[in-house]
Amino acid sequence: MSRLVRQLRYRLIVGGAWLLCRLPERPLMAVADLFGVVWYRLARGRRRTARENLARVCRWMAAHEVGSVRGRTAATDRRALESLVRDAFRHSVRLNLILARGAIMDARYVAQWMVMETPEVIDAALAEPAGALFVGLHMGSNELPALYLALKTGRPAWAPTQTLGDPLLQAYMVRSRARLGLRLVELQSARRELAAALRRGDPVGLLADRDFTGGGIEVPFFGVPASLPIGPALLALETGAVPHVFGVWRDPAGIYRARVERVPVPDADSRRERVTAYLAAEARAFEHHIAVAPEQWFAIFFPIWRTDAVEAKPV
Repeated sequence: MSRLVRQLRYRLIVGGAWLLCRLPERPLMAVADLFGVVWYRLARGRRRTARENLARVCRWMAAHEVGSVRGRTAATDRRALESLVRDAFRHSVRLNLILARGAIMDARYVAQWMVMETPEVIDAALAEPAGALFVGLHMGSNELPALYLALKTGRPAWAPTQTLGDPLLQAYMVRSRARLGLRLVELQSARRELAAALRRGDPVGLLADRDFTGGGIEVPFFGVPASLPIGPALLALETGAVPHVFGVWRDPAGIYRARVERVPVPDADSRRERVTAYLAAEARAFEHHIAVAPEQWFAIFFPIWRTDAVEAKPV
């Protein structure tokens, strides 16, 4: 791609974000839903992947009698499952819209659009002597909890990020997130910089429901082995920080709701056993957060389980 084309694309994206920030939230979300339906109809391959992943999640929910009634119904009702798939596309477009509107997020915006359902757990996490380490999902809006933490602590919240191929867009993303109190670090240096942030007392957040690098460990996840990244466990072992798993979802009124729970690294004889035991506990926490609104879990658009994976029988 030529430099001129990159600059033109950059200006279009920045200009589009500027315009989106000046339009009212609820009508924009209605438009996002329309785009989501169109995308659902056009993206046949992604629709199939989402359907297969959601079906697995919903079967687990029904077998364990947890989560939303809508999700449990979709375990055996094809029309209910397809309705969840359509909504997954809608929520994905909403997510991108929220990302584009980051410039308008402030204390008033957080107070209007987000509810922290477990404030006492947040307070306890921030009081941990080795630092506040939060482990989350590609679900809901993670910018809002990051801004919530930055406003609450007066300190930046740190998170790793993949580097975009376009340096202009990468710089724009870093700048726009910095205005929200979110400091992004590249994956190559993430472990060192995040450990340093924890030691300084800054909150650190990681999204750990997808193994991007292929270096994860398989643990049961919705009844089937799936590879989860080991980064949170290694960071916890290196710093002594206790991980806190969080989930964020959007309720029918358009309010983002967040929950946090403490998931410490279990004791074990070896380092690998401790990492594996933690990832299994983390996966169990993920399952219950996702079950609240499985259609809002954006990882369902990508491969999570091996094609030869076999589901365990419910116990």
